[in-house]
Amino acid sequence: MIQIGDTLVSFDVIESKFICNLSACKGACCFAEGASGAPLEKGELKDMLDVLPVVWDSLSSEAQEVVSQQSVAYIDPDGDDVVSIVGEKDCVFTCYDEKGICQCTIEKAYREGRTMIQKPISCRLYPIRVSRYDTFQAVNYHRWKICKSGETLGRKEGLPLYKFLKEPLIRKFGVEWYEELDRFADEWGRQ
Repeated sequence: MIQIGDTLVSFDVIESKFICNLSACKGACCFAEGASGAPLEKGELKDMLDVLPVVWDSLSSEAQEVVSQQSVAYIDPDGDDVVSIVGEKDCVFTCYDEKGICQCTIEKAYREGRTMIQKPISCRLYPIRVSRYDTFQAVNYHRWKICKSGETLGRKEGLPLYKFLKEPLIRKFGVEWYEELDRFADEWGRQ
């Protein structure tokens, strides 16, 4: 583990190679079956509610029904705010393109300039997961079979996971934090 401020970063984050391969996985991290939706940070629930009118027409009718009944988020069994899901599968904010690739309606609206709100940071950071504890945050690589194609592509291109996720890591922790991680990774790689 690497300590940067109040974070402990797993060596997997700097040693693993990764490039998301949407053409192979079809965005499975947004629709893979599970018990809970994506974790939300403080303030992100308000963002999800604020962006809802912008993306409403892009949501499936099933997602609109879930949102109408329980809102865009709920508290999961661990006590965390998480994005609502449809039928223990799709995030309520998912949509599919003509190739069957799952996309985020929030991110799509952001990239089209229709909102300044971005998708939740836990989504943007995936497959990195951040866990909060009393005195620190743990930054870990969440290995899951749905991301095997991303590992394969990352190894082929030689791109470390932390470099692939540079922008969301900076969004989460700041430029100075990322630069410290990058310096450590460079030194670690020379050893």
